[in-house]
Amino acid sequence: MQASRVIPSLSPTRSGGDDVQARAPRVLVGLSRVGVLGVEKVVRVREELFFARFDCFVDLDGAQKGAHMSRFDEVVNEAIGEVVLTEAPFRAETLAQHIAELVRERQGAERAEVTIQARYPEHKPAPVSGIQTQEIYTLRGRAVAFAHGTRRTVGVSATGMTACPCAQELVAGRARERLAGKGFSEEQIEEILESVPVATHNQRGLATLEIGLREGCDAEIEARTLLAIAEGSMSSEIYELMKRSDEVEVVEKAHRRPRFVEDCVREMLAGVVSEFAALEGESFLSARQENLETIHQHNVVAERHGLLSELRGEISTGTAAAHQTSLGEWLDGAQPPS
Repeated sequence: MQASRVIPSLSPTRSGGDDVQARAPRVLVGLSRVGVLGVEKVVRVREELFFARFDCFVDLDGAQKGAHMSRFDEVVNEAIGEVVLTEAPFRAETLAQHIAELVRERQGAERAEVTIQARYPEHKPAPVSGIQTQEIYTLRGRAVAFAHGTRRTVGVSATGMTACPCAQELVAGRARERLAGKGFSEEQIEEILESVPVATHNQRGLATLEIGLREGCDAEIEARTLLAIAEGSMSSEIYELMKRSDEVEVVEKAHRRPRFVEDCVREMLAGVVSEFAALEGESFLSARQENLETIHQHNVVAERHGLLSELRGEISTGTAAAHQTSLGEWLDGAQPPS
C-alpha cells in the first residue's frame, strides 16, 4: 500500500476556509494520473515560432481530494520563461523535463509526467530546382520526474511518400506478358523494366521516431538527425513547393524504392542503431509508421519498441529479442527497487 505523502501547505480559499483540494476524499483511493490536456502555447525561440501543445499529469495520493489544476498552467508559463528563452536550438525534452520537475515539486507528487508536441518549420531545398520550401514537422518531448531523477524522450514526426512493392510486382508481371507478346526477348524486357520505373499505388506516410534517455544521461539527440532517419526510411521525401523537375524526381525516387509500412519501421530502427552507436544500450527506442492508403478505405500501421541493446542484438544476429521492452516498462524502470 502506498505510503501517505505530506501535502504542501496551501493558501486559504477565498471564503477563508481550508483548501478544498487538500481535504480527504470520501473514497480513500490514490489515482494514477490527474492533470490537464491540451494546454496550448505559442513559443518564440530566437526568431522562430513554435506552436506547442502540453499535457501534464501527476499521481494523486489517496488522502488528497484533488490536484491543484491552476498550478499546471503556472508552471508551464514559468518553465517557458526559464528554459525556452535561453535555449538554442529548442529542445522539447529539456522543456518537458523542467516542467515535470516543477510540477512534481509544486503538487507534492511522487511522479509527474509531461508530454509536448511542437509544430515548427524547417527550410530545405527541392531536390532538383533547389527552390527553398518550408516544411512543417512535429517535435516531441516527454519527461517523467521522480524524486531521484527524470527520464525523458525526444522524437519527431515526419511525412513522406511510400510506394507499394506488392502492387508494383503485379504491374511488372503484366508488363512482362505484354512485352513478350510483342516479341521482346527476356533480356530486352528486363532492360526496359530496369530503365522505366514501374507503376504502383502510393501512400502518404507518417513516420514517428523517439529515443528515450535515462536519468543522468547527458546525451543530446539532434532533431534534424532523427528527421533525416525518419524521412529516409520512406520511399521518398515530399515537398510543399516543387517545380516539374522536382516532381518527376520525387515520383521516380519513390517508385525505385518501393517499401511496405513494415520496411519503413525497420529502416528507422537500423538508422538509429547505425547513427547512435555510442548511445548507451539502456536507452529506449520507438519507431512507428502509419500509411494513408489510396486504394483501400483503411490505413495501415507498423511499430516496434524496445531497449537499444535489444534492437542492436536483434539486428546484428537476426535472432528475435527475448523481450520487447515497452515505453511503460522503461518509464517505470526509473523507480528505485522497493
